[in-house]
Amino acid sequence: MTKQVALVGGTGRLGTIIGQVIDELEGFEVVRVLTSSSDLAELDGSDLVVDASTPQVSIDVVRASVERGINVLVGTSGWSAERIALMRPLVDAAETGAVFIPNFSLGSVLGSALAAAAAPFFPSAEIVEAHRDTKTDSPSGTAVRTAELIAAARADLGPVNAPHADQRARGQQVASVPIHSLRRPGVIARQDIVLSGAGESLTFTHDTVDSAEAYAPGIRLAVPFALDARGVFVGLENMIDIGIQARS
Repeated sequence: MTKQVALVGGTGRLGTIIGQVIDELEGFEVVRVLTSSSDLAELDGSDLVVDASTPQVSIDVVRASVERGINVLVGTSGWSAERIALMRPLVDAAETGAVFIPNFSLGSVLGSALAAAAAPFFPSAEIVEAHRDTKTDSPSGTAVRTAELIAAARADLGPVNAPHADQRARGQQVASVPIHSLRRPGVIARQDIVLSGAGESLTFTHDTVDSAEAYAPGIRLAVPFALDARGVFVGLENMIDIGIQARS
């Protein structure tokens, strides 16, 4: 039986890509396309909700989905570990699933995981992320997730060294890691993770040059996973074996 998907934010850039990929997936069909201003009662009767709306609307979409007993896949940016933690009791009580994907790109996920693996060997870590000038939130969800992974990998060592963090030009600290956000035309997405130690540095760079091609493989993995999920999961690393603890 074909699973009916409600896609919130389906007319945006990411939502359009998600809709195209889902329509190509065997056993799934997008039957409702909602905008960020749609009545969330339209979610009724869906087998899965996919959220690609805005950070302001996304929390209402997740709550409305869970209250209806519908699993939800969240591709919207702006979900920090603290914000996700607020949803966990609701998801667990409803015995549903909520899957949060900061970035559908496999390369981005691998880059962040590799940086987290290397982070315990370097006292300093900073992130520079760039997105198009129309992106409304900063830092990006990908950068936030990367900083959280770095902090988790260094849990026994303590926070990274971030001198003069009180100065605004030093970026926004997430889990002790300074993040610097660029918003400019001509960019899709880029993240540089710079780890530094005495006499050396190591940089992990991920560049998205075609969002449709980069995100499609991750979307294909995430949709079936989200349909059957129970509990809260964060990141594509739950769907691919890259040797890190991904559930959070």
